[in-house]
Amino acid sequence: MSYFLKQSRRNFWHGKFTSFPDDFIVHAISTRQSGVSKPPFDSLNLALHVGDNNEDVITNRKRFAASLDLNAEDICTPNQVHGDRVMRVDESHRGRGSLSYEDSIKDTDALITNTPNLPLMLCFADCVPVLFVDEENRAIGIAHAGWKGTFLKIAAKTLMMMTKEFGTDPAKCLAGIAPSIGACCYDVGENVQTACAESFPRHVDDILIKRNGKVYAGLW
Repeated sequence: MSYFLKQSRRNFWHGKFTSFPDDFIVHAISTRQSGVSKPPFDSLNLALHVGDNNEDVITNRKRFAASLDLNAEDICTPNQVHGDRVMRVDESHRGRGSLSYEDSIKDTDALITNTPNLPLMLCFADCVPVLFVDEENRAIGIAHAGWKGTFLKIAAKTLMMMTKEFGTDPAKCLAGIAPSIGACCYDVGENVQTACAESFPRHVDDILIKRNGKVYAGLW
């Protein structure tokens, strides 16, 4: 699997994974280009909770969704809290959080669904986006994995929930790790190092890299 950027006919750039089947799902990682938000949010800010003008964010969401031939008002999105709650959503959740942050699904950092044409959206800054595609059972998932979510094993819990809800076979499920902060520059303190040792005691040396007197975390 490889990750690449593709320019749409509406002049938006979509981050894509080569192994995700285009005949089954529509997926994209946004960039900061082609939006209407003013500095310091310029320009394609899609988050309603960071202090940007709400109307600009909604305009950005509508434009970005349209670039994927989707309707922004159908988007289902949560209020992310760096936790490990995974929620299955369906037709009853269509539009939750799409135009109002107050209406978003509360305290949730991963969504899964097998409802056709239900767009899922999560917001990321430095944190790791993890996307799941179960082609066999026609199900998808997306998880928000910052250091807290990673050490709470949210990626594994998302896959386990998909297995429980949809019968997903982990060996056949596709997973894509999208762009985020990397071990090149993510220096961490003792609290993160301790959390890593507690959660992944056999893999600390793989995740935490010591360099020039600092410790860097490779969450990928």
